[in-house]
Amino acid sequence: MIRESRPGQTGFSCRGSPVQEHRMPSRYLEIHPKDPQPRLIRQAVALIREGGIVVYPTDSCYALGCHIGDKDAMERISRIRQTDKHHHFTLVCRDLSEIAHYARVNNQQYRTLKAFTPGPYTFILSATRQTPKRLQNPRRRTIGIRVPDHPVPLALLSDLGEPLMSSTLLLPGDELPMTDAREIQERLYHSVDAVIDGGNCGLEPTSVIDLEGPAPVVARRGKGDVSVFE
Repeated sequence: MIRESRPGQTGFSCRGSPVQEHRMPSRYLEIHPKDPQPRLIRQAVALIREGGIVVYPTDSCYALGCHIGDKDAMERISRIRQTDKHHHFTLVCRDLSEIAHYARVNNQQYRTLKAFTPGPYTFILSATRQTPKRLQNPRRRTIGIRVPDHPVPLALLSDLGEPLMSSTLLLPGDELPMTDAREIQERLYHSVDAVIDGGNCGLEPTSVIDLEGPAPVVARRGKGDVSVFE
């Protein structure tokens, strides 16, 4: 189902954070979390291809996503989250074969990826030459990559045919990611192009595992079990 939110929102969030922009009202797409409707998936993907930002559910928490090559959309996400130029986006892929196009993966790393994807993990890997420099860590030339275990983002990725640039939906002043799609719509009414309601997500972001050293390093503890890496 598609619903347009009510007009009349201000340029500030309900908690006072100036996260809104003067844009057309975002679309509200109710997509089944286990059996996504292809028609609605196609509509969300069309917005992404047109340079839009879409809020979507994952197996950890809600996230902001945009087209991998869209610098303007990435900058909009940075303004929404009020992050600096050092903020690291995550490249969300549909499978291991897609990861290999953007990250250099040795045999040991591949075994780790195979064991823990799809799932609530982000892995830090060396970027390939095909990866735009603005997506990489400027010092290490690495990139965070993940494969979600959730039907909605997997359907988006399948229809899109390429990865999404993504960032956790954690707004300025909030201690935890947002989990209710209707509240997200209220606060980001003019800031994003669509909000996908896939039901409540969790409050924990992904666990981040750095695979670039001789042994994996837990860079952030999140939803994914990290005991095997410690």
